[in-house]
Amino acid sequence: MPLSGRVALVTGASQGIGRACAVKLVSAGAAVAVAARNQEKLTDLVSEITGTGGKAAAFTLDVSDEEQIKSVVKAAIADFGKIDILVNNAGITRDQLVMRMKRADWDAVLQTNLTSAYLCIQQVMGSMLKQRWGRIINIASVFGQMGQGGQANYASSKAGLIGLTMAVAREVGSRGITCNAVAPGFIETAMTAGLSEEFKQNAIKQIPLGRVGSPEDVASAVAFLASDEASYITGHVLNVNGGMLMG
Repeated sequence: MPLSGRVALVTGASQGIGRACAVKLVSAGAAVAVAARNQEKLTDLVSEITGTGGKAAAFTLDVSDEEQIKSVVKAAIADFGKIDILVNNAGITRDQLVMRMKRADWDAVLQTNLTSAYLCIQQVMGSMLKQRWGRIINIASVFGQMGQGGQANYASSKAGLIGLTMAVAREVGSRGITCNAVAPGFIETAMTAGLSEEFKQNAIKQIPLGRVGSPEDVASAVAFLASDEASYITGHVLNVNGGMLMG
C-alpha cells in the first residue's frame, strides 16, 4: 500500500476522471475526501469505497465559489486530520468560436478550471507545509498544450494550469512538496460522450495507440505522481494521450 496513511482531496470526483482517481488512490491505501456538486453521485462513490474497506467522505463543493472551497478544505482537515494529496480535477467546457464567445462563458471556464486550482492549493498548503510532505496534481489537457478550435477558454485555462503547476513547484519544492500536472488526451468520459461517432473516429486516427483513453489510464498516472516513487519529479507535465501529442 504505497499511500497507506495518506489523505487525498479530489475535486470533481463525482464522475469520470475524478471518480477514477479517488478509487485508484483508495486502492493504493489512501483515505479520500471526494468533492463535487452532485451529492447523490458522491454518496454512491463513498458507499462503494467504504463497502470495499476503504475510507472516504463526501463534501458538496462548487469550486467556482471561493468560500465553499475554504469551508470544504477546513471540514476535510477536521475530518481526516490533514491533507497530503490534492488532485485538482474539477473542470467544465463552454465551447464556442472565439469571435462569438460570450464573456460569461470565458469567465466561467477560467474560474472553474484555473482559479479554483489556485484557491485549493492555497487552502491545503498549510497542512502540507506543517508535515513537510505534499503532492499537488493538476489535471490539465492536451488542448492546453496544442490548442483546439472552439475552445479558446478551455485551452487557455488548461495552459494556465500548466504554468501554475511549474510556479508552485518552484515555490514549495524545498519543503518536500511536489506539484505536477497530468495532461490527458481523448478520454472516454461524460464530457466526451456527447460527441458524434464520426468525430470520435476521426480523433482516433490522430492517436498512434489507436484507441480512446479511459479514466483509469489517467488515474494510474495520478496515483504514481502521488507516491514516493515520484518523489524526485516536480514541475512536470505527464502526458496521457496515446501519442496524440509528442515532444
